[in-house]
Amino acid sequence: MMISYLKHHEIDKGRWDECISRSLNRRVYAFSWYLDIVAPGWEALAEEDYTCVFPLTFGRKSGITYLFQPFFAQQLGLFSSVPFDAGTAELFTRAIPAHFRYIDIRVSPEFNVAIPDVDISQRSNHELYLEKSYEDINAAYSQNTRRNIRKSLESGVKAGVDVHPEDLVKVFRENFGEREGKLRNRDYKRMEDLMNACLDKGNGSVRAAFDRNGQISAAAFFLTDGNRIYFLFAASCQSARENGAMFQLIDQAVKKYAGKELILDFEGGDEVNMGRFYKSFGASEILYNGLLWNRLPFLVNTGFRLTRTIRNRVK
Repeated sequence: MMISYLKHHEIDKGRWDECISRSLNRRVYAFSWYLDIVAPGWEALAEEDYTCVFPLTFGRKSGITYLFQPFFAQQLGLFSSVPFDAGTAELFTRAIPAHFRYIDIRVSPEFNVAIPDVDISQRSNHELYLEKSYEDINAAYSQNTRRNIRKSLESGVKAGVDVHPEDLVKVFRENFGEREGKLRNRDYKRMEDLMNACLDKGNGSVRAAFDRNGQISAAAFFLTDGNRIYFLFAASCQSARENGAMFQLIDQAVKKYAGKELILDFEGGDEVNMGRFYKSFGASEILYNGLLWNRLPFLVNTGFRLTRTIRNRVK
């Protein structure tokens, strides 16, 4: 297998996207247009015929170049239009250029390696399979979820209304962003750019649930690609805890897509309460992998504590 390291300008994005669209582990995060937004200047590893590709999303800190998982892209790593095994995964991992001294990325469940000093950890995603009828899916909801949906209807919540991307960003920023402090201004800009790009392509929608006073209680961005509907961004106000707005918003999406060969990808679940919330709709826990490879010199690790700085950035 001949694996090439490609700088950004050397990537044939037409062939790249063709590979992603045909890949057995297809994820929207790996398309070139998506990467251009969430990881500008990304580089890549690729076979000569683009049968297998591996995006390299990098940053620089204190003169050191590292690979990290960009916000809004849950799983990257190796994408292939043919089945691949641990041997192929190892070849691509070893092909990561040496100047990337610290690697902390998330890869698909199929990606496993057994290389000394490379740690593989498991992370949780939650997926709801929608091929059954709405009635059958609804029957698997928890009692608490059905109760919250009823409460939202009784509270006069009106869900499923299209709003602008900036409306969702505003709700997210005011209710989560300032408290968690992980996102910076440029990250919010990328969030908005990503939604607008998807809307332009016709594969995204920003949906909101309004309280009886006409104020947004909850909002979410749904992105459709292939057989997946990604619950990509979501945010709710304090009122949603009382009126169940987010429950009704998700239930409407389930009702819209039920009976089709689709997966509602909730995109998360490492945090216990969020995992419990997704499972309350009947979602299944799906494990995927984190790959950590620290190739920093000992003195850099101990002297500059770069490891902690980078890990705080990519969580």
